[in-house]
Amino acid sequence: MNFDAVKNSLVREARAAGLEEYEIYFMESGGTSAETLKGEISSFSCETSGGISFRCIYGGKLGSAATQLFTDEEMKALVERAIENAKYVESDDKAVIFSGSESYAELDLPEIEEKSTAELKQIALSLHKDIYAQSEYVSDGTSAFVMQNKTNIVLMNSHGLELCGKVGVAGAGASAVVSKDGEAQEAFSLRSGFAKEDLEAIPKDSVADALKKLGATEIESGKYDVIIDGKQMRTLLSTFSSVFSGRSANLGLSLLKGKEGEQIAAECVTIVDDPMYKGSAMQTSFDGEGVATYTKNVVEKGVLKTLLYDIASADKVGKESTGNGQRAGYASPVSVAPYHFYLSAGELDDEALLGALGDGLYITELKGLHAGANSVTGDFSIESAGFRVRDGKLCEAVKSFTIAGNFFELIKSVESLSSNVKFGFPSGFTVFGAPDTLIRKMSVAGK
Repeated sequence: MNFDAVKNSLVREARAAGLEEYEIYFMESGGTSAETLKGEISSFSCETSGGISFRCIYGGKLGSAATQLFTDEEMKALVERAIENAKYVESDDKAVIFSGSESYAELDLPEIEEKSTAELKQIALSLHKDIYAQSEYVSDGTSAFVMQNKTNIVLMNSHGLELCGKVGVAGAGASAVVSKDGEAQEAFSLRSGFAKEDLEAIPKDSVADALKKLGATEIESGKYDVIIDGKQMRTLLSTFSSVFSGRSANLGLSLLKGKEGEQIAAECVTIVDDPMYKGSAMQTSFDGEGVATYTKNVVEKGVLKTLLYDIASADKVGKESTGNGQRAGYASPVSVAPYHFYLSAGELDDEALLGALGDGLYITELKGLHAGANSVTGDFSIESAGFRVRDGKLCEAVKSFTIAGNFFELIKSVESLSSNVKFGFPSGFTVFGAPDTLIRKMSVAGK
C-alpha cells in the first residue's frame, strides 16, 4: 500500500469538509506462527493486516472512524463517518488533536532476525523432538510453538506532526506433559528470540519443571511466609495494573485516587513504567495520541509518584499526559496502559532469597487469577501450587491450596525481592515483569 497516496487523499477530503483539526493513524502488522502436536505441525498461520483510523474535531467533539480499504472513495466516506460520529459523542472528555511534544527519544532497537516459514516450522519440530528426548515420562499433550510479528505505525495530523514507529516480537515456547504411575503434570517454558541457548533451555526447563510436580502433597491451612515466583508476581501485577490508571481513578475504579505522593507500598517496592526498556524490540517513543513517552517510576521506594494518564484523563485532574494513551489496534480507541511495567529487582539472588524465607512456601502457580481477583477492591482468592521450603531449601511439591489477601496490603508487606526480573510476552505494547517476591504471613487454605 502507498501510504503517502492514501494520506494525501485523506488530507484533501478533510480540507474539503472544512476540518481544521484532524489526525491519521495507520497500523500494519505481519506475523507467522507454528505449533506442534504428536511430532507434527498441528497449526500454522501467516497473517498480514492493516488499516487507518481518522479522528477529527467537529462541533467541539472528537469523532473517529476506521477502515481497511484504501480507495479515494473510501477516504471520502471515512471523513464523512468521522464527522457523523462526532455528532453523537456524549463524552465530556476534552477534544484534543495533540500538536506534538518538544522532543522524542531516540530508540536503540535490537535487530529481530526474521525467520522463513520453513525455518520456523523446523524450529518448532526440533523443540518438540527435544522435549521428548528429555525424559521417558513425556507424554501426549506435549506441544511446542514459535512465533514472530512486526508492526509498523504512522501517526500524522493537521498540526504538522508526523511520527513513525516499528515494534516487534519473536519467541518460542513449550508445554511439556509428563505422566508417571497414573499421575500427569504439565509445565510451560517461554523465551523471547531464537538464540541457540534459549532454544536449548526451553525443553530442559519445561520437562524438569513438570517432573518436579509429580507426587505433590497437600498442606495444612494457616499463615505461611511465602515467595511468589516472579512469573506469577508479574501476573498478579498485570491483574491489578488498572489501579495505576488515571482514567480508572477518575471513574472511581481505583483506590489509589488522590494518593499521589503518599506511601502505598513497602520501601523496597519500586514499580517502573519504561517504554524504552533496553534490549526490547517493543520500544516506542510516542503513544497513540502522539505524546512523547518517557521512563517513570510510578511507585518509588513505596511512594506513589504518579498515576498513568492519557490526554483526556490528565485534563480532568489538571495534569499533563504521561504518554500512556495507547491504541491496541488501528481501529481501537485510546486507552490508558503501561509499557514495560515491572517491579524493580532487589539485591538478593534466588538462593539468598530462599535463605531469607527460611521455612514456608515457594509459589509457582496461580490459577484462574482473573476470576478470583477484584481489581477495584484489591481482594483476591486464588488456587495455587508450588513447593515447601525448609531451612532455605526447596523441598517437595505441594498442590491444591488457596492464597487469599489484598493487593494493596500485599505490596505493603513485601520484605525482599530477588535480583532477577522475569518478563513475560507482550500484550499489545505492554510487557509485565517482576522478580521473586518475599512476603510474610500470607493466608493459605489447604486441606
